[in-house]
Amino acid sequence: MSPTPAAAPSASGDEEFTEVVVVRHGETSWNASRIVQGQMDPELNEIGRQQAVVVAHRLSKEAEPAAIYSSDLKHAAETAEIIAKVCDVSNLVLNEALRERHMRYLQGLKWDDAVNKNPDVFRGFDIFRITEGSDPDSRNQEIPGDGESLNQLTERCVSYLNKIAQEHIGQWILERCGDVSHLDGNGFLENSFGGDGPSA
Repeated sequence: MSPTPAAAPSASGDEEFTEVVVVRHGETSWNASRIVQGQMDPELNEIGRQQAVVVAHRLSKEAEPAAIYSSDLKHAAETAEIIAKVCDVSNLVLNEALRERHMRYLQGLKWDDAVNKNPDVFRGFDIFRITEGSDPDSRNQEIPGDGESLNQLTERCVSYLNKIAQEHIGQWILERCGDVSHLDGNGFLENSFGGDGPSA
């Protein structure tokens, strides 16, 4: 979401990399109720706004973002706006290319009901890696009715990041994923996203 200009030299010494920090939106009432959100557009709930403030303060100290790119959906846009305000960033770009995975007819269903309705869609649901023993083809499992596979979601988001990189930020690499340490110690991990700490 947030490219920063603090660039590190590459191994060759003549190229610079820009740090890209990817931030998940704050909690919505749908997240708290374990409803499949997809590209539906609920707003942040109060916990989600608090989460956005917490991560914004962390970014203001660690990343010092130069620009913020976000999905145009309300919950993501509001999270980005809070971060932009706390970090004093004027370059805020909202784009539909960064929306969540389109889940089509599963959107609006309770998570367990959606899994029971189409379990193939949820196999290998980890967006960034294939775990030992998982089926690599599960990332190609499309949702009927023009829903997206995990590979299509990844391609859409990475294509947009590559476009931004070519225009503005140079080369980029993903260094770590799923860091929620800023939410630890304040109850967010235990109580947010329907009590599913790893999803926070």
